[in-house]
Amino acid sequence: MCEFNLNCYAHVILCFEKCYTNKVVIIIFLKIFKHCFSGTRFRPLSFEVPKPLFPVAGVPMLQHHIEACAKVPNMKEILLIGFYQPNEELNRFLLNAQQEFKISIRYLQEYAALGTGGGIYHFRDQIVSGSPEAFFVLNADVCSAFPLTEMLSFQKEHGEPNSFVILGTTANRKQSMNYGCIVENEESNEVLHYVEKPSTFVSDIINCGIYLFNPDIFQHIGAVFQKNQLNTFSCLYKEPTNGWHRAEAIRLEQDIFTALAGQGKLYVYKTLSFWSQIKSAGSAIYASRLYLNQYHTTHPERLASNKEGGPKITGNVYIHPTANIDPTAVLGPNVSIGTGVTIGAGVRVRESIILHGANLQDHCCVLNSIVGWDSTIGKWARVEGTPSDPNPNDPYAKIDSETLFREGKLTPSITILGCNVTIPSEVIILNSIVLPHKDLNRGFKNQIIL
Repeated sequence: MCEFNLNCYAHVILCFEKCYTNKVVIIIFLKIFKHCFSGTRFRPLSFEVPKPLFPVAGVPMLQHHIEACAKVPNMKEILLIGFYQPNEELNRFLLNAQQEFKISIRYLQEYAALGTGGGIYHFRDQIVSGSPEAFFVLNADVCSAFPLTEMLSFQKEHGEPNSFVILGTTANRKQSMNYGCIVENEESNEVLHYVEKPSTFVSDIINCGIYLFNPDIFQHIGAVFQKNQLNTFSCLYKEPTNGWHRAEAIRLEQDIFTALAGQGKLYVYKTLSFWSQIKSAGSAIYASRLYLNQYHTTHPERLASNKEGGPKITGNVYIHPTANIDPTAVLGPNVSIGTGVTIGAGVRVRESIILHGANLQDHCCVLNSIVGWDSTIGKWARVEGTPSDPNPNDPYAKIDSETLFREGKLTPSITILGCNVTIPSEVIILNSIVLPHKDLNRGFKNQIIL
């Protein structure tokens, strides 16, 4: 299953016809760069499942986007755009999504990785075929409340009908430099200046990766394409193996937003709702917490509750109906239990994701960890990681960009057990990453077990 890698990401695009009621199309971009094992931040989990389909709060990451989009009336079609052959995992997800949401879903394959803007431009005929008046673009490696209707209302109240809208939120000064930074006119909310990951502080308003466009955006992307064509031969001569030198490879953020800022065409809608990137396994646990909390209003049926003869539930917990859990177990807060999981007597699970088929034997303890598919944790064992949460004392803090190593040492983070890992009884695994199919015979701390 190496067609998807931990650098893969997705975009969901929602197209609206006039009055936003006649036709809605979602386009999901699944991008991949270099080869299928490039990148490290989502290993070893991405070895077994495409990152966009990794379960967050009990359902695939992309399903949260589709569920939010499906609330828009008269949804018609979903188009997937990717640079690789669709695999069985993706096909099964699409079939299930079609059946659940009653939406047509098609896959369009790129001939090369074209970037966020290039992918839209290449399939622009498919997007505008229904004469949409506007369309949304959502990065799929973010979790959010997705305030789509609010953005539509905002567009009607600000600027011209043909203006474009970026969803923004506030970060602290230091962390803002890890994102696209937006300088706005505080009265009109027009974007006056846009810089992608600046080297110095520019603004505390950051790009959330959720956009509202109209077909006029293709004129701006087309202008960049024409400019790139003039430089194609010289770029290919300098570095012919780099696909980003293609004229069609266009990035919305660096190539389009930077040029549009200050022209009265680009506006920012600032949300106060939750938002976070999902770049690493640690951020997946944090995103799971945010979605589980949202379930109180969106999907209360997904939240477990204390029942006679069932385990003790504290806080927000998702339990798949097929899981077999001893009534003496204690689960939560922020726990997601997948299909066919077995949890024995006296087990304690907190701030963790337990993937399908895992077996947590009696009295083991799992904290701040992801337990991989079909893995086993022995009796009285302890699997624990370090939370990757934002600073709770800083209301604008985001999750820091995580690296595996700092100053030559493994950065303390959540513990990750890959697929089919066996942890023996009465051992401790702390702040470690265990690759798939390992049968450990002792405890480990701050290590990557290959």
